[in-house]
Amino acid sequence: MTLLATERIYGGRVVNLERDTVRFPDGSVGTLEMLRHPGAAAVLPFLDDPAAADPRVVLIRQFRHAADGFIWEVPAGRLDPGEAPDACARRELEEESGYRAGALRPLTTIYTTPGFTDERIHLFLAHDLDEREHHREPDEFMEVHRVRWSDVLARVRSGEIDDGKTLAAILYVQACLRSG
Repeated sequence: MTLLATERIYGGRVVNLERDTVRFPDGSVGTLEMLRHPGAAAVLPFLDDPAAADPRVVLIRQFRHAADGFIWEVPAGRLDPGEAPDACARRELEEESGYRAGALRPLTTIYTTPGFTDERIHLFLAHDLDEREHHREPDEFMEVHRVRWSDVLARVRSGEIDDGKTLAAILYVQACLRSG
């Protein structure tokens, strides 16, 4: 696709809505509404050695207006202008959970919903955690939980964990790092 023109419809604190005129692969031209997002980082924090039989991880139960309630998530947040994804992951981990990562490992990067947004989330695994004090934003309502890996997987199977970035991080770790 080739971008021919962009018109800003709305500019907000978190996202911008734009109407793009594009040339599609078949040569036709059309318009698409796009939510522009600066990107984010998310981190799956392990309290124990990630290779242990049934390690503990830190998960957050956070109130999300769009979900109309509390959902299970990994700590995550938006990239600040010019901020590297690993720095964002470290910052968000400490702000939301109160833990500082001694070690941070990149996992993968995902598009959240490429049908209408360019948002990408960089996923990380953290371990060698040091407990500190959290520094949440005024609109962040969350609880920190320490959960065994076996319980995390049971919550995935039951559908209790349904947040996309959280599922991607958990399943990536299970499939690529813990199986074998």
